Amino acid sequence: MKKIIFAFALSTVLWSCKTTSSTIATSAKEEIQVNINLIDIKDDKVLVTVKSPKIHTDEITYHIPKIVPGTYSDDDYGKYIDNLKAYDSKGNLLAVKKSDVNSWSISNAKKLDKITYLVNDTFDTETGKSFGDGEIFSPAGSNIDAGKNVMLNTHCFVGYFTNYMSTPYIVTVSHPAGLWGATSMIDQDASTTNDLFVTSRYAELVENPVMYSKPDFTDFKVDDMEIQIAVYSPNGKITAESITPGMKTMMTAQKHFLGKFNATKKYSVLLYLSDMSKPDARGYGALEHPTATTVVMPEMLGIEKLASEMKDVVSHEFFHIVTPLTIHSQEIQNFDYNKPKMSEHLWMYEGVTEYFANLFQVNQGLITEDDFYTRMSDKIEQSKTLDDTMPFTTMSANVLVKPYKDQYLNVYQKGALIGMCLDIIIREKSDGKKGILDLMQKLSNEYGVSKAFNDDELFAKITELTYPEVGDFLKTYVSGTTPIPYEFYLAKVGVSKAIKKIPSNVFLEGETRFISGNRTTKEIVVTPDIELNIFYTSLGLKGNDILKEINAKAYSLDNIYDLISENQNWKENDPITVKIKRDGKEQIIKGFVKLPYMEIENLEATDASKTVLKEAWLKG
Repeated sequence: MKKIIFAFALSTVLWSCKTTSSTIATSAKEEIQVNINLIDIKDDKVLVTVKSPKIHTDEITYHIPKIVPGTYSDDDYGKYIDNLKAYDSKGNLLAVKKSDVNSWSISNAKKLDKITYLVNDTFDTETGKSFGDGEIFSPAGSNIDAGKNVMLNTHCFVGYFTNYMSTPYIVTVSHPAGLWGATSMIDQDASTTNDLFVTSRYAELVENPVMYSKPDFTDFKVDDMEIQIAVYSPNGKITAESITPGMKTMMTAQKHFLGKFNATKKYSVLLYLSDMSKPDARGYGALEHPTATTVVMPEMLGIEKLASEMKDVVSHEFFHIVTPLTIHSQEIQNFDYNKPKMSEHLWMYEGVTEYFANLFQVNQGLITEDDFYTRMSDKIEQSKTLDDTMPFTTMSANVLVKPYKDQYLNVYQKGALIGMCLDIIIREKSDGKKGILDLMQKLSNEYGVSKAFNDDELFAKITELTYPEVGDFLKTYVSGTTPIPYEFYLAKVGVSKAIKKIPSNVFLEGETRFISGNRTTKEIVVTPDIELNIFYTSLGLKGNDILKEINAKAYSLDNIYDLISENQNWKENDPITVKIKRDGKEQIIKGFVKLPYMEIENLEATDASKTVLKEAWLKG
């Protein structure tokens, strides 16, 4: 999963993700039939009816998940279930007792015919301030907006009976004719108001979200994989067609980077764009599944900023095809949705995935070598703000409880750096011929989708498949308390620290904001009573000036993200024309871009004698 937190009109990236699972076997002849009614929605609540299998005990418990794989937090989806009732075949009520927030115990269960309940959505209640601590992360949540959109993450709507998780699920979704369900599942009902989905077990159902909205989607193929991009934009600002070119370029590069890795035949990207002007989703980011990614972003980002965020977010989720969707432990294979045992190896599930999401971009020419170094340098600095001596395996196994959960975000910082160092070690020992992707291929051959490894045996298996130095690194820096000496490993590929001058954002400098938005008029205003940087002073701009247009493009609070992202493309001494309003009068200012600069500690290739190994690392 990947989390993104947006502040002001800018973004800083944090992260998180998802998995597979299996459960207790039951009779292959049984099935659980579910009806989800999206036609008769009242008060943003959806009626769900679950036809039970034949129960052979006097009591049975129906569970809604406490947690789903990849979210790494106790979310208690049962909080959003109302008025659960149980019936026998004659329509008589059976006694139901709520045993905890996510579980309902049904008496006289041998007579049970069906249960019904109402599902509330999560998006309307979100504040964006406490995900993982009382609020559902939006890509794992639900939206119910009658006649417009239903984000149907199946674990929010459908639960399971104790000991019946391996029973096939037959799910019928009744919906208005104007709403279309985007999903990687196959709809086996040809009607325009009824969808029929069949899954072999509960875990398969949970891994298949559906987004219902007015059809706005594109399809394209990458090699033998069909990709579907579906978009819900409440105010029509973004279309599937507008983001597809960037998605196609990125996912084509990912497929080519992965090479021999087997992948699904169909993959869906379900993008929900949140309306920030009203109660709506506030947990921005994505959650992966074997054949889909659910993404939630603010609609006000605009197409350019959205495309940039989607590149990093969706690429991260797509690489989960490697791990944990293919390579994973018993804890993930046999995931318990209400009493989970967490795996020790988040460094691999999230860290290596995040490393691949950056490495493939330089490998496939989507970013420059310097861009890649900057990203890794940023991760080194960000990792130092977290506990650098906490064993990663210990944090991972205990990630649901404090103090370990507070260190979770390090999976996207130090976790990725662990992947980088392992990659460099393997490249060095193999004279550049192999890297961490080769290791993951070997692990997928050793294990795979249906064969899990034991947590405590993984390091030994990795050492067996690679080199003793890899095993030493894992014991010392991943399960041990020693901080990683990044300079030592980067020196092997000729990379070291360097001080570099880079252009800073003309609109933000640290905590200083040089522009702000007037929510009433939606005008963008130069911040008064502060010392302006050289961009403003060279053009003669002053505090309280209203920025109307730049280079003949109009800007307001509605497209402020476009302005902020487009600034990244400005070069020193580019000609620039600014239309402003000052003291009620409009005027045109013409001049040249002068950029503020800042010094940063970055990484740089400094040892030419290591060029061959460096090229194998980045381009091999």
